[in-house]
Amino acid sequence: MTNDGALYYTRKGYEEEKAKLEYLKGEKRDEIIKRIETARGFGDLSENAEYDEARKDQRENEAEIQRLEARLSNVIIYDENDLSCDSVQIGHFVTVECLWNSKVVEYQLVGSAEANPLEGKISNAAPVGIAISGKKVGDVVDVTVPNGIRQYKILKIRTPD
Repeated sequence: MTNDGALYYTRKGYEEEKAKLEYLKGEKRDEIIKRIETARGFGDLSENAEYDEARKDQRENEAEIQRLEARLSNVIIYDENDLSCDSVQIGHFVTVECLWNSKVVEYQLVGSAEANPLEGKISNAAPVGIAISGKKVGDVVDVTVPNGIRQYKILKIRTPD
C-alpha cells in the first residue's frame, strides 16, 4: 500500500468504520430488502410510495457501502498502544494553552476521516494539527488563522486511556 491518497485512522476509528460497514452490508441491507418485498405486495409499483422510499433507501445504503469500502481500502492505522509520548502523533491527546487568552484545551489528533472538532478531534491536516504534529511538551507553535497568527504551547501529550 502506498501513502498516496491514504487516510489516517486511529485503531478505534478504523474499527468503528469497519463495524458501520458490516452493519450496512448485513443488518441494514436485509431490513431494506424486506421493506421492498413488503411494499411489492401492496400492488401497483408506479403509485407505491412505500416501494419508492425503500428503493431510495437501498440506493443510499449501497452508495454509503461503496464510499466506506473505498475509504477503508487505503488506510494507515495508528495503533494507540504503540505510541510514544515523546512527540505529538496521530492518536495522541494533546493539552495546549492558547497563549492569546490563556485557555487550556485538550485535542485528540486524528486523521481527516475521523475529525470532529465538536468532540475535540482535530485532523492532522488542519492548521492546528499540522502545527502540533511532531512537536514536544513545552514547544510553542504558530497557527495562521483568518485574523492573524495564534500561538499554542504544548503542555501535555498522552495516549488514549
